[in-house]
Amino acid sequence: MKINFLGAARQVTGSCYLLDCCGKRLLVDCGIFQERALLERNWKPKPVDPKSIDAVLLTHAHLDHSGLLPKFVRDGYKGPVYTTTPTVELAELLLRDSARIQMEDAEFKAKRHRKEGRRGPHPEEPLYDLNDVERTLPLLRGVAHREPVDLGDGVQVRFLEAGHILGASIVELVARENGGTRRVVFSGDLGQWQAPIMPDPAFVSEADVIVCESTYGDGDHSNGNGQSIDDALTEVIQDTVRRGGKLLIPTFALERAQELLVHLGEILHAKRVPRLRVYLDSPLAVDATMVYLKYPEFMDDEIRATLESKRLNDVRSLLQFVHSSDDSKALNSKRESCIILAGSGMCTGGRIKHHLRHNIERPETTILFVGYQAEGTLGREILEGASEVRIHGQNYRVRAQVRQIQTLSAHADRRQLLYWFEHFSRPPKRLVLTHGEESKALSLAAHVRESLGWDVVVPRYLETVEL
Repeated sequence: MKINFLGAARQVTGSCYLLDCCGKRLLVDCGIFQERALLERNWKPKPVDPKSIDAVLLTHAHLDHSGLLPKFVRDGYKGPVYTTTPTVELAELLLRDSARIQMEDAEFKAKRHRKEGRRGPHPEEPLYDLNDVERTLPLLRGVAHREPVDLGDGVQVRFLEAGHILGASIVELVARENGGTRRVVFSGDLGQWQAPIMPDPAFVSEADVIVCESTYGDGDHSNGNGQSIDDALTEVIQDTVRRGGKLLIPTFALERAQELLVHLGEILHAKRVPRLRVYLDSPLAVDATMVYLKYPEFMDDEIRATLESKRLNDVRSLLQFVHSSDDSKALNSKRESCIILAGSGMCTGGRIKHHLRHNIERPETTILFVGYQAEGTLGREILEGASEVRIHGQNYRVRAQVRQIQTLSAHADRRQLLYWFEHFSRPPKRLVLTHGEESKALSLAAHVRESLGWDVVVPRYLETVEL
């Protein structure tokens, strides 16, 4: 048995692991690379023949885990993609949206390059198009959490609750070969315990090998002053209103948008801030919200009660879903204070980039980050204090206020990852840390070795780990 790490190795995006066991070749996730320095990897053929893969196991719908599936299918993959039922619907939304954005961006860049008298590299053509997505969707096979899936030849998998986004899963794989049994657990992206929408991540009793994310492996979530999420959000809104500006929140369409609406509903219901208009400027987030409402059994009991209560009526009356691009553009002509939630969450594409173009040079504007910003993304540049950034081929000075609320993360921090590890009944033979920047993964590895005494490996891109 061996695992080859085709992505998310000492970096955060591009999750893709090739597992060879019992004569089977399985791919766990097939994610897109989103860091600018790694974008070229998306265009290269995967270092594995798609036709040789027996099945893909998809942990959840986020594009850094699912976003290269249409290209993989176009390159020859025809097998099943197993995942949870809500993930099937969310992946359909995200992959179609990804194809549309890539097609639009390719057209925009090609037009700009012609105007500038030069030819750019691959992004002048989309990585894949809607036809590729339509060929991919029939391969998705939805199952319930904890439902066993028999892959044949002694290999069985289960998808367990990861607590990250709707339908997100830990993948537990059991392989029976030569009279023995081996268990491999892939964490996917683990969420936080007691998050407002998702159930807590499931505990797993045993594993020979654990492949675990390390996004926040070097520290614990904190706003720095012990503030609750509602207190921190209230402070940012009040400060923005005092300056007469807009609050721009780069928002992930899955989980983060829905979670923010819950928090805004609580704040508005308590009359802690003025009655501002809240614009959800993301057709994807609107559609995803409808999917969330369709699967209450995949959410925790508390959010079901909240959705049925009157506490969200205030935000419902002030909330406006923005569907068309014309309506989105019209928001930039408004001068009154408002809250705009727009994708993408790392400012790598989508409507948030247009809002940034029109507002990033305004001192009265606030840009609030509420999710992880991968190294090499526009969001990371802004968050780390860049004085000037490039958006749609033009340079803009960063004069807006930049704030961050870390406790809204959909990822477990180091303390919570250790809490999850401690619930295994025995140490694994090996812990493999992925999906984290090199410094964060190495920091977590050192901490686990010291506190738990486990054997820990932090693989590099295309490295193979023998089990």
